[in-house]
Amino acid sequence: MPEIRRRVGPKGQVVIPKVIRDALKIGPGSEVTFALFDGEKAVLRASRTDVVDTFEQIAKGGKSIGQFPPHAAYERELRKRRA
Repeated sequence: MPEIRRRVGPKGQVVIPKVIRDALKIGPGSEVTFALFDGEKAVLRASRTDVVDTFEQIAKGGKSIGQFPPHAAYERELRKRRA
């Protein structure tokens, strides 16, 4: 993708070009992350707060609890559905 120039407004704001918003799948209300590299490069990254991603991170980082006894109400419901 070619470079796209934009001017910084009086409040320090810059409009993200549509082609970049579309490529990063960001829109109103989306969160983005800025990072500064080597004191002269800024990187914009779309922040994902997808529920599946969150659960995957929890599952990968958490300690396994092994097996646990099923809840009595769950067992009753299963028996009722099987009947």
